[in-house]
Amino acid sequence: MGSLSGTSSGSSLLRSSASEEDLQQLMDQRKRKRMISNRESARRSRMRKQKHLDDLTSQVAQLRRENNQIITGISVTTQQYLNVEGENSILRAQLAELSHRLESLNEIVSFLNAGNGYFGTEPFNSAESGDEFSSNSWNCVYLNQPIMASTDLLQY
Repeated sequence: MGSLSGTSSGSSLLRSSASEEDLQQLMDQRKRKRMISNRESARRSRMRKQKHLDDLTSQVAQLRRENNQIITGISVTTQQYLNVEGENSILRAQLAELSHRLESLNEIVSFLNAGNGYFGTEPFNSAESGDEFSSNSWNCVYLNQPIMASTDLLQY
C-alpha cells in the first residue's frame, strides 16, 4: 500500500507541475500577444504622428505661398497707389495753374468788356486786319461769357 500512496503522490506532483507548465505557457503566450499588440499600436501611433507632421508641413508650405502672393499683391497695389498719388499731384498743380490762367483771362475779358463791348476803343474791323471773320461774329454775348478750361487741354 505504501507504494500505492507513493505513486499517487508522484502523479499528483506530475499533474501539478504539468498544470504549472501549462499555466506558464499560457501566461507567456498572453505576454507575447500583448507585446505584439503594443508594438502594433505604437507603430500605428508613430504613423499617425508622421502623417500629422506631414500634413502640418504641407500646410506651412501652402500658407507661405499664400503669404507671398498677398505680399506681392500688396506691393503691386502700393506701387499703383503711389503712381496714382503722383498723377494726382501733377493734376492738382495743373489745376492750380489753369485756374490762375483762367482767372487772369477772365480779368482781361472783364477789362476789355468795360469799354464799348469791343476790343479797344474803336470797333474791331476784320476787313483791315485781313481776318476772315466779320466784325459781327465778335458779338458781345460771346465776350461776356467766362472762359472755361479743363485739365486735359494742358499737355506738358
